[in-house]
Amino acid sequence: MYEIILGGWENTASVIRYDCKQPDKVRVNTPNLLNENETKKFAICWLDGRIMVRVGSLNGSVIMEWQDPTPIGVSYVGVRTGWGATGKWKLQTALYPSPTAPNYQNVNPTAPPVEGVIDIGKFCWCEASGGIIPPSAVQGGKDIDGNDLYVGRAYHEGALLPGKVKLGDTICYVAWGGEEHLKNDYQVLCDCNPVWVPTTGNNIPHNAIPGGETEDGEPLYVGRVQHEGSITIGKVQPSHSVCYIPYGGVEIAYPEYEIMVQRD
Repeated sequence: MYEIILGGWENTASVIRYDCKQPDKVRVNTPNLLNENETKKFAICWLDGRIMVRVGSLNGSVIMEWQDPTPIGVSYVGVRTGWGATGKWKLQTALYPSPTAPNYQNVNPTAPPVEGVIDIGKFCWCEASGGIIPPSAVQGGKDIDGNDLYVGRAYHEGALLPGKVKLGDTICYVAWGGEEHLKNDYQVLCDCNPVWVPTTGNNIPHNAIPGGETEDGEPLYVGRVQHEGSITIGKVQPSHSVCYIPYGGVEIAYPEYEIMVQRD
């Protein structure tokens, strides 16, 4: 993913980041870029891996830009206010008249402003922390005490790991390296109505929902198993032919499990 942060670090800097990893691809000083008493307008454009951020209109001055040497396809767009801040924003989309539009000029808006986070796909992952369960979160399991478990994921040791978020707890539980790890910052799957289908080993259905990746870049999927009276959510790692669940402080492997898939 491409991540653009405006007015971060107490309104002193802005960055372009790739896949939520550091070092930042671009970092510029932008003191007092945002103002709580003034609505500011920005234009963020991308084409063939070239990311450009401008103040004001599409012809405004450039804050920062970066060319991705190996461009990715952008399938989802989301906007949120950073932690510790509040604010209102409107998002307006625009399309290019042709793939050769130079310097992101001559772009005509084709949609009215929309308030809220836009997800143009079938599902999205919402940032959360401290036990927050966003609206429309996907419930995928039950703990032994009967409380719901939600489909979450979190970063650990360079990997993005599917796991479980329990209502009433303040963390996301993920499995890695033989242990259960507790993460205060995590993401929750939202706006999705998946189904769970039984499978074994590395038999991954074509419509399985990607849930993360290992530190080596291998895709991970979301699985669940029945374990000691619970239905516990974990990660499916195809190269290991198992679903790993975090439970009781350890990582437990199951060769037979249910995997989360999109509805056909």
